[in-house]
Amino acid sequence: MDKNLCVALLGGGTIARLVLQQMRRGNMPALSLVGIAGRSTQSKAQVLAREFEVPFGVGRQALLEWRPDIVLEAASHEAVRDHLVPLLDAGIGVIVLSAGALADDSLRESAERASARTGALLYVPSGGIAGLDALKTACLAGVDEVTIKVAKPPAAWKGIAYVQARGFDLNGLQAPLTLFAGPAREGVPHFPQNVNIAAVLSMAGIGFDRTRLEVVADPALELNTHTIRVSGNCGRMTIVLENVPAPENPKTSWLACYSALAALGALASRQRYGT
Repeated sequence: MDKNLCVALLGGGTIARLVLQQMRRGNMPALSLVGIAGRSTQSKAQVLAREFEVPFGVGRQALLEWRPDIVLEAASHEAVRDHLVPLLDAGIGVIVLSAGALADDSLRESAERASARTGALLYVPSGGIAGLDALKTACLAGVDEVTIKVAKPPAAWKGIAYVQARGFDLNGLQAPLTLFAGPAREGVPHFPQNVNIAAVLSMAGIGFDRTRLEVVADPALELNTHTIRVSGNCGRMTIVLENVPAPENPKTSWLACYSALAALGALASRQRYGT
């Protein structure tokens, strides 16, 4: 590229810290960080900004003033709902990590229209799963069924309103407990930090209504385990991923965090390998 890709971060959690660490170590030389934005001056993003000595700003206004080439959203479904379309309308590309927000057809379609209108990139990375290239290819020939089972240790499912409202007891669990089974469209919003990968799978494949999601708390697991099954005219495939949980956040996987780095690296490179 003729110049570095200018990046802004939205959110101050595990993924933002990982990106800042990698940039400080010089591992992402094709990127230039213009700032990190948080919800308010009390957000964790401001703490990270001070620690890494980078500019801090509040919300969308700061992002618009910085005019980055791309915003890496690593915040929440709410942040996607609030900021995605206005950023795309302003011609600023967005990498969306809280992909479950896009289960809202109205939001997703508005974002797609804004992207088409301004030419700004709307990019949803693979996150903590694999096989999206094969799934998209298989869909060209016809896919009949896509399922994903997301099984994690009980600690990963604590503090979730849906789980608490249904009275699931995760303490002292002795056997796997199914927390949800049904269409991805119904299940994804219940677990905003845990199953964004089911949203990515749905958008890359046969949609939220036909993609089946099973959510399981399994006391025998130490790793976040995702099992994807696809069947169609090209045949069948089964993909099993056993992902190490992020040290600071057991609700997500290290692979999902590093997927953000891979997405930034792909944008900063003129080489492509794979579909």
